[in-house]
Amino acid sequence: MAIHYNLAKVYAISDDDKDFVLQIVNLFVEEVPSDVQQIKVGINAKDHSHAYGYAHKIKPTLDLLGMEAAYEEILQIEQWTKDKGKKKEIKEIYKSMSGRIDLALAEIKKDFSL
Repeated sequence: MAIHYNLAKVYAISDDDKDFVLQIVNLFVEEVPSDVQQIKVGINAKDHSHAYGYAHKIKPTLDLLGMEAAYEEILQIEQWTKDKGKKKEIKEIYKSMSGRIDLALAEIKKDFSL
């Protein structure tokens, strides 16, 4: 049983189509890590629009994979970008979200033999 992600929404919208589920999982594994890095680039450069673009891009994937805590954190990052906040205000939230995504990635790779 998955601990760091939940595929219930993916199975629900796909009518249990295993190929579709695998496409979503592969998309997560292939794209989200670099998108998370780009959020960090934006935060470190105080480029709020850059960070926002990548945060907004991964938000639906986190929701779809049932990663509720990481989803809430990405919402906070989006809000931080809109408020043009200071770097120190968001670093811990980013670190937490990134760690949750890393745990989910490792678990998904193991569960799906990727």
